Amino acid sequence: MKKLHLVSLGCTKNLVDSEVMLGKLQAYQLCDDPTTADVLIVNTCGFIGPAKEESLNTIFALHEARKKGSVLVMAGCLSERYKEDLTKELKEVDLFTGVGDYDKIDEIIALRQNRFTPSTYLLNDEERVITGSNAHAYIKLSEGCNQSCSFCAIPGFKGKLLSRTLESLVKEVKALVLKGFYDFSFISQDSSSYLRDVGEKEGLIKLIDAVEGIEGVKSARILYLYPTTTSNALIERIIASPLFHNYFDMPIQHISDSMLKRMKRGAGRERITEQLAMMRKAPNSFIRTSFIVGHPKESEAEFEELLTFAKAFDFDRVNIFAYSDEEDTSAYEMEEKIDTKTINKRIKKLDDIVKTKTQKSLEAQVGKEVLILVEGESSEHEFFMGARELLWAPNIDGEILVNESDIEGICVGGCYRAKISECAGDKLIATITSVA
Repeated sequence: MKKLHLVSLGCTKNLVDSEVMLGKLQAYQLCDDPTTADVLIVNTCGFIGPAKEESLNTIFALHEARKKGSVLVMAGCLSERYKEDLTKELKEVDLFTGVGDYDKIDEIIALRQNRFTPSTYLLNDEERVITGSNAHAYIKLSEGCNQSCSFCAIPGFKGKLLSRTLESLVKEVKALVLKGFYDFSFISQDSSSYLRDVGEKEGLIKLIDAVEGIEGVKSARILYLYPTTTSNALIERIIASPLFHNYFDMPIQHISDSMLKRMKRGAGRERITEQLAMMRKAPNSFIRTSFIVGHPKESEAEFEELLTFAKAFDFDRVNIFAYSDEEDTSAYEMEEKIDTKTINKRIKKLDDIVKTKTQKSLEAQVGKEVLILVEGESSEHEFFMGARELLWAPNIDGEILVNESDIEGICVGGCYRAKISECAGDKLIATITSVA
């Protein structure tokens, strides 16, 4: 049997596309060692500078390591965004494909032909090979984005919003439940715009209604809410749901009205703070956001306003991004670019606040009994099991170390009640008390 080595870079939306490719290539044996692979695929990210650099470095490293006669495939966002230049200049790669042909990857490899279908692939009934968990799966709601953020190039190569049908989503979730999955994260570039392309303003409310009716789903969360398309009714519906966690992942990027206008974000400070206040009042709420530092024309006063806000509001988790100057964006054409030294200095100040907030969020869990999902051996030591609170999203919100259990037969993928006993650095330590 021929061997396949696949590297999925970037976001979880990319991961879903990679899982579609794995589903199409089940005739291959997956391998971790690139030197033994007959086919090597890199599903690239082309969002910002560091992601593009990582994608290219991965390509070069795999080319150096691969055996003679193997096929190296470059797929995904970076390949799509720069297809003209890359197909001419990147001689290390044998085959190129973009964001429209994940479900045709078997044909691309068999025919040894580059393919760039002029539309974005939208998952329908294709079988995915879920990776990383036997209990959790990501469900992609849509492709593309109708927003026009000044710093983001995604709409340029992903296109306008294109939603999957609700029937398609329900069918996929039901099929995964039959395979033992019970925890789901619903994702897209702008999840709160789901179904707006077909005239439905509250598509996520319809989704919540439908998913609550699927037997076997125990846990769900929605990732990537956008301030202008997140209505009060949606927030209230999430809070009222017995199934969807009060997990609110809404990247606000800044809080200064002048900066938000410059970033073309649509919603201003007043609306954002109204939304955050509603979310924070929800029982057992968890709020994640992201900030961009160093966008063109960001003044010291505007940055200080962001710092003050970050100190005042108790976010549970925050991602901080340095502004990346991306061609084909309106920010790229702006004058008054912020120098790297100033950006790094500002990030350091903001990061100190964020670390304090994250620690506060973790320490608030000590003494509580929570639901956890056991994920396998911990990252710290083989004597610990690694888990996450069921409320949390996988891989990004933290790890719980399980050092004791009042019951036997703990299994990977199982859901249990656990008592948080202490916070050790950025890890919580817990004892399993019972099956959930």
